[in-house]
Amino acid sequence: MRILLSDGSGLTARQAAGELSDRGHHVEVLSPDPICLCRFTRHVRHVWSVPAYGTDPWGWLDAALAAYRRGRFDLLFPTQEQVAVLAAAPDLLESAGVVTAVPTFAALAAVQDKISAYRTLERLGVPQPPSTVGAAGWDSFPAFVKDPIGTASGGVRRVANDRELSLAAPAGQEVLVQAALDGPLAMCQSVFERGRLVAFHATLRIGEGANGGASHKQSVVLPDARAGLERIGADLGWHGALSADVIVTADGARFIDINPRLVEPANARRAGVDLVGALVDVATGASPGPQASGRPGVATHQLLLAILGAAQSGRGRRGVAGELIAALRHTDRYADSAEELTPARRDGVAAVPVVSAAAATLLRPAWWRWFVSSSVSSYALSPEGWRAVRDRVGPVVDDPPFGSRLATAAGGPRAKAR
Repeated sequence: MRILLSDGSGLTARQAAGELSDRGHHVEVLSPDPICLCRFTRHVRHVWSVPAYGTDPWGWLDAALAAYRRGRFDLLFPTQEQVAVLAAAPDLLESAGVVTAVPTFAALAAVQDKISAYRTLERLGVPQPPSTVGAAGWDSFPAFVKDPIGTASGGVRRVANDRELSLAAPAGQEVLVQAALDGPLAMCQSVFERGRLVAFHATLRIGEGANGGASHKQSVVLPDARAGLERIGADLGWHGALSADVIVTADGARFIDINPRLVEPANARRAGVDLVGALVDVATGASPGPQASGRPGVATHQLLLAILGAAQSGRGRRGVAGELIAALRHTDRYADSAEELTPARRDGVAAVPVVSAAAATLLRPAWWRWFVSSSVSSYALSPEGWRAVRDRVGPVVDDPPFGSRLATAAGGPRAKAR
């Protein structure tokens, strides 16, 4: 098939492109950045120029639909936050003949921002940290203050006392405040077909890269996290990919974030769970059967993220050099671990971003910011962009019982004529 990825800048897009190409698909991507991450791989044939998504989601959609028609693609594969505007425009997608897998807009709105997600989890009884909307009366520290819309840890501040809380959450500002919990972070991913779970995978973050991303991962079995995601997906009648970050505490998994997309599927593939293939099947109406759980203990890493994380953490040139040496020698956390982002032996040009990041941060560690900010800014949905999407769609009815209503709906709310 000819497959167009909704984003070419992020780590998820780069991994998905490799998996799709290895299956024999022709892969192209959309990106406002002509030198995006997916430019540096043999798996991507072309990069289509589109407006930056974050502040102009409708302009992005116009350009995306034009590219889809001109390229005569068979499938639009959502890899990042473009899911929001795609879910908001079912009529436009249908008229353009777009094949994809996204939830109804009502379902998406129930988890897109952090406050809506918190209320959805609370309604469903899915475990999460002690939380409240607004900072008034909060007296448990440390805690996290979260803006409703934010990507890649953006809009999240850790506070240790009342003074820091008042600075992070001024009076009247709508924020989510959550208690900090003890335990490792796990990233959970799933694919649904109209409320039916068809694939699930979880990984522990065993190494932290730039902006809190996972430079090193290990697959893990988390039945309570799977059950929580399955409850959410079934209730919302979810269609497509759905991910969550959880803290694995002594009392079980506690949900701290939800994303309406895949998040770096390479570890899942190595562990035996085909998230990318499941999403393709759901999009094309193949009605896939449920996949078995993946093997636990499968280790993978992303050297690019580790290099940038070493520079960000203050370890400086020595930290960057240490990551490079360990990766080359396959020692420390790189022992028995597979590269999931840039396997240069099979894809020589994929080494360019790693070499560039290493050279830049060895010269000046502070330059890690350029590599991270340029990627996230290409796909992150801004608060202004989210308002633009919601304003075009109009009011969304989200009173319970959510699942029963969605199960009988023919589709999501219609996008208003442009």
